[in-house]
Amino acid sequence: MTHAGFIGLGSQGAPMAQRVLDAGLPLTLWARRPSSLEPFAGTKAQLADSPAELAAACDVVGVCVVSGADVEQVVLGESGVLAGLRPGAVLAVHSTVHPDTCRRLGALAAERGAHVVDAPVSGGGPAASEGKLLVMVGGESEALERCRPVFETYANPVVHLGPLGAGQVTKLLNNVLFTANFGIAASALALGERLGVAPERLAEVAGHGSAASFALGRLAASGCDPTLFGSRAGGLLSKDVGLMAALTDGSPAESVLVEARAALERMSVPRPGEKE
Repeated sequence: MTHAGFIGLGSQGAPMAQRVLDAGLPLTLWARRPSSLEPFAGTKAQLADSPAELAAACDVVGVCVVSGADVEQVVLGESGVLAGLRPGAVLAVHSTVHPDTCRRLGALAAERGAHVVDAPVSGGGPAASEGKLLVMVGGESEALERCRPVFETYANPVVHLGPLGAGQVTKLLNNVLFTANFGIAASALALGERLGVAPERLAEVAGHGSAASFALGRLAASGCDPTLFGSRAGGLLSKDVGLMAALTDGSPAESVLVEARAALERMSVPRPGEKE
């Protein structure tokens, strides 16, 4: 059986790890905060004293932390994942980070005869608990197949998008497009209000018509207040818009980025690189 390791037991990572455990796969955990391990007390999950110790025991190591800096913190260094990763083992980066971060880690892993796949996810904790996350994978087909027994415990579908980095590019485009759609929906509701139609009523009608979208639904669920949604999710969206801007050298010609930046303003979220 594939022995899985997992690092990053937050609101999304914890249910992912629980699904692995519930499927009966051997599981080893490590966390930067001991409190993150408390939900797994009394289970069959094994605990490691360091990321390197975890990696030495595992065939597939999933990392689901917030940022690229967080990924590098747990993967690099004398006690990091790469220090213990066995030949043939796979590091799966579930975090949403710059594609080049995964490519650099892939080159380092190759020196040890190991592999990296970038495997960002979409759906959040509820989808993870139901085994319905979307996993967007970049990397070698062989490496993905080694990960599949683990991925399929918490994800459906698992989509292979191309070489290492392709998963991250896809996830960033997905989030930038969502942000742009959210901003356009907010603009439409604001225009309707100026013309005498209550935002809540317009959102209800549009949500049942041809203008329906996931972004409009999130806006409606936030009481048609983009700043309320921004207070919860704006920081992560701003990070991803910034990463996509970096991939395009900050080109202002990409209309989806223009709309996404405008949406961040509607959410009262600082643009990437700005501070409050």
